[in-house]
Amino acid sequence: MRIILFLLIFISALSSAQDNKTTQMDPYIQNKGKASPAVRPEDKVKIIHADEFRKDTKYEGNQYMVGHVQIEHQGSVLYADEVILYNDQSLVKAIGNAKLQNADGSVITAYEMEYNGVTQKGVAKKDVVLTDPKQTIKTDILYYDRLANQAYFNTGGTISDGQNVMYTKSATYFLNTKMIDFVGNVKIDNPDYIIEGPNIKQNQNTKVAEFFGPTTITNRANPKNRIYTERGTYKMDTKEAFLNKNSRIFYNDKILTGDDMYFNNITGFGTATGNVTLDDPLERRYIKGGYGEVFQKKDSAMMTKGPYAVKIMEKDSIYFAAEKILSYQKPDPTDITVKKSFLRAYRKGRIFKSNAQGRADSIAFNETDGIMHMYTHPILWSGEKQVTGDKVEAYFNTKTENIDSLKVIGNAFAISKVDSLNLKDEFNQVKGKFMTVYYENNDIKEARVVGNAQSIVYVDDVDQETKQPQRIGITLSTCGIIGALFEQKGLQIISCSIAANSDTYPMSKIEPEKRKFSDFNWNTKDRIRKWQDILVDSPNYEEIKYSADNELFNQAQEAIDKERAKEEAKKPKRVRK
Repeated sequence: MRIILFLLIFISALSSAQDNKTTQMDPYIQNKGKASPAVRPEDKVKIIHADEFRKDTKYEGNQYMVGHVQIEHQGSVLYADEVILYNDQSLVKAIGNAKLQNADGSVITAYEMEYNGVTQKGVAKKDVVLTDPKQTIKTDILYYDRLANQAYFNTGGTISDGQNVMYTKSATYFLNTKMIDFVGNVKIDNPDYIIEGPNIKQNQNTKVAEFFGPTTITNRANPKNRIYTERGTYKMDTKEAFLNKNSRIFYNDKILTGDDMYFNNITGFGTATGNVTLDDPLERRYIKGGYGEVFQKKDSAMMTKGPYAVKIMEKDSIYFAAEKILSYQKPDPTDITVKKSFLRAYRKGRIFKSNAQGRADSIAFNETDGIMHMYTHPILWSGEKQVTGDKVEAYFNTKTENIDSLKVIGNAFAISKVDSLNLKDEFNQVKGKFMTVYYENNDIKEARVVGNAQSIVYVDDVDQETKQPQRIGITLSTCGIIGALFEQKGLQIISCSIAANSDTYPMSKIEPEKRKFSDFNWNTKDRIRKWQDILVDSPNYEEIKYSADNELFNQAQEAIDKERAKEEAKKPKRVRK
């Protein structure tokens, strides 16, 4: 009875006292200069147990309890070695092995705690640990707002949830939504990856993290594979990243950028939309477009929506464009430890190099070996020379970065302007089933044509008196094999073998229609003359109009016609009776 009577007197004294000092209490839990409101019964803490009650000068005259103290407030229970009560404001300070058991199942332990029953704010200090079913928070000072149901620290701490350990300067934990707002040198440590950034929000229910500011997600197994963004979200369970600002995906020594991006760290599949660039520094090549996809495990990528690729070379880069561009790597069949790189342009493929420009329905380029295949209606220009066929293969010297040779397979046809400085309708032509074209000093120098080989060649000679070039005529040749040498203003047939037949006609003796093959296809409208021309289906240049030089032939025809007329005039005329 004496103990019960003492408790009643003690609690009554706490309720009626108005001048108890609270200078030792943390400002966070106090009323910050406002008049202390009347303490309602429900705001008061309930004393469940204490070994001893004391009142002396130790705590500025405030009464305190020691030994296995246990008090309760609105469903939350506080345990400590020693508790001071400032009951006029329903203030509590617990010292030594403090533990707060909350009604929602969360538990806070610390060396000391302070709590305001009116504002329902508390602070825990020294070796603070907050645990709930979702995670454990460890810090030096933890502020707790029971009304807002949130906890906050700004002295540095860690948060672990069984899979991840989060390190941060400050964090706010919203217990209702299980959302954590991290600020200041945030680091999330996972067995598979590390996330670092200045401001990250993470929902412990959905396991979704939101990034605000420069943030990286680094793959632990291969740190070179990482994600960078300044605004985005990350699904930590499925390892999916959704990136929305200044983002980059680093994978297999490549870099993917775009306005909006997605990447799955499990499957290695990623997409990018808007101002997309795939940079491959090792291959010295990049691809740009409006939409891209990457497949990390297959080491391949696809680009659409106006894509183009640039193979960077020290002296002369190559540009590619098409409706779709693919890039990929695969092991060398002869040595699986070596990977070869490939580039493919599908539908309306176009290429530009200073000494070679072309288009075809599709283009396949073996970047490692320097071999390019052009399929379906290929056409290749070099200077004032044009090559077409069913298929074209170009062979690059990987050291000099120049084209060494071409192979034209099926309906091979090479055309060269006789004199590029004039607009005369004069073209040297050679055609056959197969053709090999050789380059010298970045220009077509020689061609070898096999199978039904034919040529139309303008022949000039030097006038001995004037020392000026003089047109002799046109040579028509048909052979099994033709060897042709391209010169600055002409084409010289250097060999014609196997069923060879060759005739030279003076300009006055050869009809205009025999000066071109029936499938002559000189194309100036679609020709790519600068690298920007590859960005459109066709530059659609105005067709160049060439003037036919038929003066000698017309004069000869007039002379023939006059002679025929004279002969006709000499013949006796029949008179109808």
